[in-house]
Amino acid sequence: MSTFEPRCAEYATRVTDSFARQGAMQTLGARLGLVAPGAVDIVLDWACGLTQQHGFLHAGMVATALDSACGYAGFSLMAPDAAVLTIEFKINLLAPAKGQRFRMEGRVIKPGRTITVCEGRAFAIDDSQEKLIATMGCTLMAVSGRDNIQG
Repeated sequence: MSTFEPRCAEYATRVTDSFARQGAMQTLGARLGLVAPGAVDIVLDWACGLTQQHGFLHAGMVATALDSACGYAGFSLMAPDAAVLTIEFKINLLAPAKGQRFRMEGRVIKPGRTITVCEGRAFAIDDSQEKLIATMGCTLMAVSGRDNIQG
């Protein structure tokens, strides 16, 4: 994992506070795991209401949690007055999302003042064994000076 210097000393509090305001993550029952400069993990448990017809975690749920993990990884390096928005992502679904729990990791590849590039990886966890189920490439934009968008 690359070592990045956050622009805001309170990056972890900013990430935690923003995450707590996200209704989507609450709906998924997701929680923050690792929060470090340029790296965020989101974890969630399997739940019937999040599955597709075969009982696997729905691809949309995987994408949602991975997008947030990447977004918060990028946000951890942004200026104190910046908020984050995803401007593009691509997901590769590698295996059925079958597990008791899931870990979505977001990692910054290249931070920038306005544009940040991240990669994400999703893992299914069964009996403490992790299996890679998806990867994501994600591009983020730092947004500041807009009253309706907050960090």
